[in-house]
Order: sequence, then structure tokens, then C-alpha cells
Amino acid sequence: MARLTYDQLIKKHLTILKSLKTKSVERTYRAILNLFLRYEEKIDWAIQNKPQAPHQYIHARFHPETFDEFWEEWGNKQNDAVGCILFRIGELETRSHRCILKTPDHLRIINKLVKYLQSIEYWQDPDYGIWEENQELHASSVGACVAGLKSISSHPHIEVPANLILKGEKSLSQLLPRESHQKFVDLALLSLIWPYHIVNDQQKDQILNNVEYHLQKEKGVVRYKGDRYYNRNPDGYSEEAEWTFGLSWLAIIHQQLGNLEKAKELIKDLIAIDTPQGLPELYFSNSPEYNANTPLGWSESLFIVALYEMNERVTQNQRAT
Repeated sequence: MARLTYDQLIKKHLTILKSLKTKSVERTYRAILNLFLRYEEKIDWAIQNKPQAPHQYIHARFHPETFDEFWEEWGNKQNDAVGCILFRIGELETRSHRCILKTPDHLRIINKLVKYLQSIEYWQDPDYGIWEENQELHASSVGACVAGLKSISSHPHIEVPANLILKGEKSLSQLLPRESHQKFVDLALLSLIWPYHIVNDQQKDQILNNVEYHLQKEKGVVRYKGDRYYNRNPDGYSEEAEWTFGLSWLAIIHQQLGNLEKAKELIKDLIAIDTPQGLPELYFSNSPEYNANTPLGWSESLFIVALYEMNERVTQNQRAT
């Protein structure tokens, strides 16, 4: 099968984006809110009693048909997931003027999620983080909660104590530029630059330089040094897998920083590693072989965003000239 050119890819994925209705976005986030309402008693308990065991926290995974919690051993304690949802709903409500919080029930459960983050003391609460492994205090998780609280605090009917944000900011500044005690650099740190925008210019440069120097490879970005997931070396401490969506993530960030040529080079790299089935989750280290998780939604979606953002930048520049 012939590969699509850069321009063909732009047109293809813009067509996909245009097909996504505004109401679909609103329905999606209301469905998430209704899921929280289903487990409101559990959230109430966690507000009154600081959770100790992972199963007492809001779970990050639910059955797609029954919406029951998955109870198998998993990294279900993910504080970043709660922060991410608050962040996006706040963005949609206050910046995009989408009507997500339509009912008193929705407003009530969002206020309870704020109290939940206060109860678990997110600024010093180790979790499994974005990769659902290695329970530690993660900068990316603390940052997601800070960004979520800041975003949702703009809503007139949501109460966010100022010190709840300040505690998170203080913790984050102490953690950075590390991701955690065990990890010096981690792909997840890019979230603090985009989409959350909660690091200053010095921190941004430090994170970006560390990720590109230590983790960026030819076909993707290593999650962190010593990653054992699809690691080809029997010792498990080298030859880490190269995650394709890391290149899209870097492309989006470079676009926002105005480094359009760098961003375009990254997109060309993505086109080169695309497959007839779509973008894989990852490539094995220094290998043309990719794993069976192909295509992966995360890889495809970030690629679409990178293409869309590039198209928007190019269009803006053409109008300016």
C-alpha cells in the first residue's frame, strides 16, 4: 500500500476532525460525570476518610458496557486522571463556552472532586501515574491536579481553595526537573508543557531538553530509562521501546513554541514510521519491528492533533503574509 504524502495526510485527518460534532464532545464529558455520580458514595467516603489502599481511590478503568470498576490488580490509583478531567471540563466551560455542567448534579460532583483531591492530599500522595506503574510522587500527576484545579476554578459555581493550588505548585517546584525520586526524566513531563501549560520558561526548556537528549529516538520516544515494557534486552535496563506518540507530542510543543521547521521534521518522521494499519503503540529499540498494538488510539489521536496544529499554523502564517 502506497504511503500518503504530507498534504494528503493533512486533508485526511482534517476531514476526520470536521466530522466530530460539538455535541459529541459534550456528551462524552457528561458521560464521564455520570460515571462519577454512579460512584458518588465512594467519593463521599474518600472525602471523609483519607484513602489508604488503591481500591479506595477513584478508579481509572471501567468496563465499557457495564461501567463497573475493574478489580484486577492494576495501577488504579491515578490522581492525574482526576486532574486531567477537571482541566478539560474547565477549558471547555470557560474558554470554549461549551455547556458541559448542565445540571445541579454535575456541579455537585465536580465540587466533590475538588474536595476529593484535598482529602487525598494530592500534592504529597504517591500514585501510579500516567503509565499505571511504580507508585511514587510523580511531578506529572501533581501537575495534572494543579492544572485541573486552576482550570475549573474559573467556573463561578465551583469552589477551589487558593491554598489547595498553592500546595500543589510548591510540591511541583520541589520535584522538578525530575519526574519522581526514581526517575530523572520521563516522557510524561511533556504534559506540564502541553496541554497543561503550568511550567515557567526555564522549567519548560529544561524538560524539553532533557526529554530530547535522553529519551528521543529515531522511531519514537522512550518513556523513561529502564522501561521494561517491550524491552528487548534480557537485563531489562537498556534497549527500551520507542513510543511513536512521543514524536507527535514533541511536534505539538515545537509548533506552539514557534519552531515550525522542527515540528515539520518530526511530522515527516511520523509519516515515515506509519504503517498501512496506522501508527503503532511502539517500535522495538533500534528495530523496524513494531508491537501488536497497532493502530493505537493514543498514537493516532496525537498524530491527528499534530497535523491539525501544523495546518492551523501554516494557514495563519499565509494569512499574515
